[in-house]
Amino acid sequence: MGRVVLNHSTNLEGLIPVLQKLALNINIKTITPAAISRVRGKSSKFIIRLSVKTINGYKAIARKGKTAQEVFISTDLSKDELTKIINTLNR
Repeated sequence: MGRVVLNHSTNLEGLIPVLQKLALNINIKTITPAAISRVRGKSSKFIIRLSVKTINGYKAIARKGKTAQEVFISTDLSKDELTKIINTLNR
């Protein structure tokens, strides 16, 4: 069971409850929400998708509306396994 690092005063709306559910997986060590930015496209609903592999795990992008937030996930899971878990949370 992992932990969610809450080091920002602002996070994307609805992000923290989803990350707390993701942290319940035994193979996830830490989840750290990072930089928030404005994006050109518009996402009609809240969604998280994996972006790139990092040293400790993966970087994911959480999007809602015209806002995006980076999320760093420290894990030993493969990209396919983590994608399956995230896809179940996106529903």
